[in-house]
Amino acid sequence: MMDRRLLSHFNLWYFLLILVIAGIGVITIHSANHTRVETFFRGLYLKQIYWILVGLVAMFIAVVVDYRVWSRYAWLIYAGMVLALLYVLFFGKVSSGAQRWIHLGPLTLQVSEFAKYALIIILAKYFEEAKPQGQKYELKDLVVPFLLTAVLGGLIALQPDLGTALIIFFIFFVFVVAAEMEFRTLWRLGASVLILAPLTWFLMKGYQKQRVMTLFNPELDPLGAGYHTIQSKIAVGSGGFWGKGLYAGTQSRLNFLPEKHTDFIFSVYAEEMGFLGVMVLFTLFLILVLKGLNIAYRAADRFGVFLGLGIVAAISFYIIFNIGMTVGLFPVTGLPLPLMSYGGSSLITTFFALGLLLNIEMRRNIL
Repeated sequence: MMDRRLLSHFNLWYFLLILVIAGIGVITIHSANHTRVETFFRGLYLKQIYWILVGLVAMFIAVVVDYRVWSRYAWLIYAGMVLALLYVLFFGKVSSGAQRWIHLGPLTLQVSEFAKYALIIILAKYFEEAKPQGQKYELKDLVVPFLLTAVLGGLIALQPDLGTALIIFFIFFVFVVAAEMEFRTLWRLGASVLILAPLTWFLMKGYQKQRVMTLFNPELDPLGAGYHTIQSKIAVGSGGFWGKGLYAGTQSRLNFLPEKHTDFIFSVYAEEMGFLGVMVLFTLFLILVLKGLNIAYRAADRFGVFLGLGIVAAISFYIIFNIGMTVGLFPVTGLPLPLMSYGGSSLITTFFALGLLLNIEMRRNIL
């Protein structure tokens, strides 16, 4: 049972902020699909509410269970996630050329969404215990965490899900920067990444290379790989300052905008709410991230610091890459916008992760 003293330290305002952003997502999903003939798409907002309720259950578990428990079972969680990703490669559900999902009773879950938080937990445990506080990390100390990251990232890339695989490695580099390392080691590591990064081109599939090419010039394939970017930029730009109004976005209502309830939910919102609405949403996300960083910085122990930092990094990367994708700054990678894009796996894991942040803050005052 949870210590009743913790309830007095529960951050209600942060919890309400999370619900507000999720609520905006539900409204935007309904607006994006309300004119569609297909019953499935018109009912997506109801399914999103259902996923939010499931996410709240996951958040409740994350808040009630002492976050340090996850450190004790970190290796077991990591091993289970590796097995789950292997299962996906051989028996996962195939959709749109990718094999990323598994059936769990009535649910269809994307395992890679859970994998990134399994990685955060195992890396937080490693960097908590590998060195005493104040002792510098060397390059050889990064071999184990890199291998842990590479295994998950490689299995996810094989699905293929290059976007989530990149997020996995970005999370690793956040831990590396946050750990107490010599500047010389960081410089060497950064230089190695810059040298090896171009090699990822040869690991990409043909359609992924096409997406990168059309990032710089979408008109190269306006009806193919560049279509998503072109239509998304039109939607965002047509919103102007005030927006066209809720349920009045032409790009989404006339179905020019693809994947409008998932990858391009921000484009729908920007067209209908305009620059002013976008600034409001940016402010909400900024508060979410900055408060998360504050919670991580003030955690009671090193595991809490690294765990909170990893969670904030993952959510921040998703926000940056999703919005950047919709305005043509990044290639289309299929990354959801946290708390807003339709999808059960993303919502459940995000609510659970934010519940861990609330847990870290609550227990700081009594540990």
